Amino acid sequence: QVQLVESGGGLVQPGGSLRLSCVASGSIASIYTMGWYRQAPGKQRDLVATITSDGRTNYADFVKGRFTISRYINQNTVSLQMNSLKPEDTAVYYCNANLRTRRNGPRNDYWGQGTQVTVSS
Repeated sequence: QVQLVESGGGLVQPGGSLRLSCVASGSIASIYTMGWYRQAPGKQRDLVATITSDGRTNYADFVKGRFTISRYINQNTVSLQMNSLKPEDTAVYYCNANLRTRRNGPRNDYWGQGTQVTVSS
């Protein structure tokens, strides 16, 4: 059993900052890519940022220069520092991890339950 638990969401004014964190726990052999996705009401789930096990990052164009993804390998943790937040950043943010639960087993995607981020004055 694998669990991804997010924290750090909330209400912030435009221009403000928030930091999201996600911890992966359970039967984990190795984690490859971890990342953040978001879904606004009535819209599809979009990639926000990802980071590989060797530190390569990928960002959606709409967050470049504002958001920073970080990973702490030994702690199976990924964080997302969000600065200069805009009302259009309002969404539920989901943590994702691509991992193996057994040494030679298949790689699968796991998701957290989501954390709400609301940017409003």
